[in-house]
Amino acid sequence: MRRGAAAAVLLAAGLVLPAALAGCGPPGGRASAGPTVQGADAGTGTGAGTEKGAEAEREAAEATVPGKGEGEGEGGEGGAGNGAGLPPVVDRVPTRDKVVFLTYDDGAERDPRFIDLVRERRLPVSMFLTDSVVGPGYGHFARLRSVGASLQNHTLDHPALRGLPYAGQRAEICGQQRKLKSRFGIRPHLFRPPYGRYDATTLRAAADCGIAAVVLWRITLEGDGTLTYTRGAHRPAPGDIISVPAGETPPLTLAERTTRLLRVLEEQGLKVGRLEDHLR
Repeated sequence: MRRGAAAAVLLAAGLVLPAALAGCGPPGGRASAGPTVQGADAGTGTGAGTEKGAEAEREAAEATVPGKGEGEGEGGEGGAGNGAGLPPVVDRVPTRDKVVFLTYDDGAERDPRFIDLVRERRLPVSMFLTDSVVGPGYGHFARLRSVGASLQNHTLDHPALRGLPYAGQRAEICGQQRKLKSRFGIRPHLFRPPYGRYDATTLRAAADCGIAAVVLWRITLEGDGTLTYTRGAHRPAPGDIISVPAGETPPLTLAERTTRLLRVLEEQGLKVGRLEDHLR
């Protein structure tokens, strides 16, 4: 693709898609500006990076739009096969609603008490699942889905995607789309790249797999229940996306961490919103 044409495509993606997304979802006075586009720092795996690093990640991803390569399909997963409709990358959602969004990664932690918590509190949580991590535990997530959780895409095998060729990135993203479709009859519209690492090829592959938005995070809920921040004020604010990464041996269970977080949110006058309603 020529430089001028690539710039035009990026300008259209940057101006049209975020503005369209900002007007979607249920009413509630959301601002007209598009979602904040950010990159999470990949070095920690938790997104606890710097604003400078996030900006560099974003600029690197937007620097080029890969041309169509050998072996690429025509958007066979229902996405924008011509590369013109790249999904926005968001770590928070502009909104005047007093809501934040809870997102859980990988699927390694299968705390049965977390299912009870989601059901009792009617929490609209988003689970970003990795097939190789979930393994035989898909039944747990079927139960979570039955009590209101949504299931989203976190790749087949959890590789760091940035720098991988298009075919490999597409296989990871589209492959998990197919897995979730076959198991649950759903095709996710949201995607989280492992470690928050992505590039322009990731966005192209995600679009071709039918992804509407690439979801990062501004806040991480750590294994001990503390909160860390990638940038901005060190307190939850309306529109924040909170990531809950899987831990090998966290000192607190998933239900315990989430309960502590809910108390913090209540003190701030915040509730949990459904991310999918704001990023359609």
